[in-house]
Amino acid sequence: MKITVRVEVRPTENIEKVRKALYNVFEPEKLEEKIEEDYRVLIAEGNYYKSLLKLHSLLRTQFILDAAREYLKRGMYDKGLVFYLNKQAAYVGVVSFCSFEYGESPLGAIVFHVETENPRRLIDWLAPRTINGRPIREIEPPSEDP
Repeated sequence: MKITVRVEVRPTENIEKVRKALYNVFEPEKLEEKIEEDYRVLIAEGNYYKSLLKLHSLLRTQFILDAAREYLKRGMYDKGLVFYLNKQAAYVGVVSFCSFEYGESPLGAIVFHVETENPRRLIDWLAPRTINGRPIREIEPPSEDP
């Protein structure tokens, strides 16, 4: 599994606040700052499910597994998935999904790209099916090595 998370830092934003938003939802193994066009960009990487444990936990404490599952399924493709989180919400420790990278999150979204052999299994672990908002069955985390 390879997880790459990208977030733009706009000129009006404090980079430490953007970094905090990122760390509230993701635990990177590596974090770089780059300049792309007119913006600084934070690029975080992780290779194991442990980098997604904060997100896994927040989805449960906020009781948004059903909504999360739908957003994750929309971004699924053959060997991975892409999804977007609102940067301002992440700053305060809240998960709010966006449908697009730009538009719903005025300062740009936090963009997750996850490459995995079995994206459906990853979705089943992050956001399992529920009955009355409670997981029907929790599964073990994906065990893919990088």
